[in-house]
Amino acid sequence: MKPIIFATIAASLIAGCTENGANHHPILDGEPTPAYRVDLAACQTLARNQTQFDQETLGATVLGAGAGAALGGLDDDGDALGGAIAGALAGGVAGAVSASERRESIVLECMRGRGHRVVG
Repeated sequence: MKPIIFATIAASLIAGCTENGANHHPILDGEPTPAYRVDLAACQTLARNQTQFDQETLGATVLGAGAGAALGGLDDDGDALGGAIAGALAGGVAGAVSASERRESIVLECMRGRGHRVVG
């Protein structure tokens, strides 16, 4: 039962990390314009609404679980469940990092497209 509880907690943490990129506050070259706050909120909302990234993270988690279970079953101990959990965590973290980076990129490009001098 403990592995299931651990996996549930880990999945919740991974899901929370995918939104970090959407909350990005860009670095500006110069002072913010009067429209900066409104534009930033709109760009962050745009990035947050890209739900396909969440599906990709879920897919990476499932793929990692399958690969981990297969590799864990090959081990001398035959611990497929432990391998599945480790694989799910590895796949989920990789997917969450990718989703976060892509959302951050959306915020940056959106702000540039609205005329703000964003450097990072």
